[in-house]
Amino acid sequence: MLGSTEAVGPEVGPMVPQPFVVAAKRRETVDTWTLELQPSGGEGLAFAPGQFTMLSAFGAGEVPISISGDPNASGPLVHTVRSVGLATEAICAAPVGEVLGVRGPFGRPWPVAEIAGSDVLVVAGGIGLAPLRPAILALLADRERYGRIVLLYGGRAPDQLLYPGELERWSELGLDAAVTVDSAGPEWLGHVGVVPRLVRRAGFDAARAVALLCGPEVMMRFTVSALAARGVDSERVYASMERNMQCGIGHCGHCQLGPTLVCRDGPIYPWSELAPWLAIREL
Repeated sequence: MLGSTEAVGPEVGPMVPQPFVVAAKRRETVDTWTLELQPSGGEGLAFAPGQFTMLSAFGAGEVPISISGDPNASGPLVHTVRSVGLATEAICAAPVGEVLGVRGPFGRPWPVAEIAGSDVLVVAGGIGLAPLRPAILALLADRERYGRIVLLYGGRAPDQLLYPGELERWSELGLDAAVTVDSAGPEWLGHVGVVPRLVRRAGFDAARAVALLCGPEVMMRFTVSALAARGVDSERVYASMERNMQCGIGHCGHCQLGPTLVCRDGPIYPWSELAPWLAIREL
């Protein structure tokens, strides 16, 4: 006779989505929303800056979305999502109270702890600021362990920029921010131009600088060239990559990049690892 009659359910595997309820949402831009998700029973989700989840709207599909919340704070799981397809459109349209599926977290994170003592240059383009937001929050929460923290951020237009209120607050906490847009009207008083052009005037010590990049690949390529011109070696540059991730655990092979799988070996890579494969056209 067993000592306990308590039923033991089957272990839930990494391919089974867990139900999370949309607790709050806010519109960032015309096509981008930030959602706060609460677990439907059970505990919240611990994660490291740069990791992602497979986020699903039931009946519409599943997509990889970087976690954009504070890694040191308890509370809801935060994702900033741009509506660009069937699944992301359904996720962005989910009302408060709707249940979404979450698997993860997955992937290699930003090396926040390993770069202590460095000047940190955070370079983001468009929605690429969302995967970098947890790293920024972690850096500012432990401000005394780092040198200068510099953010170079660009968008297509002023109304396409994410987190404008937070940019001001981060500056008050010791982050040096420079923001640029591709085009703007006369009301815009900031920089106009592409993000890599900001590198030449950014204030950092190249001898001890580390760069964290996320954005369109062409932006990251030109940023790496601009950093090299300032004396920052590619060994000290890290980038977040996107590929067609479908399983999140390295089984399906859809996200292969050279000999690596982005969901397992990334999404954060040292640029020195990426450079040989990004030199191959359409890889």
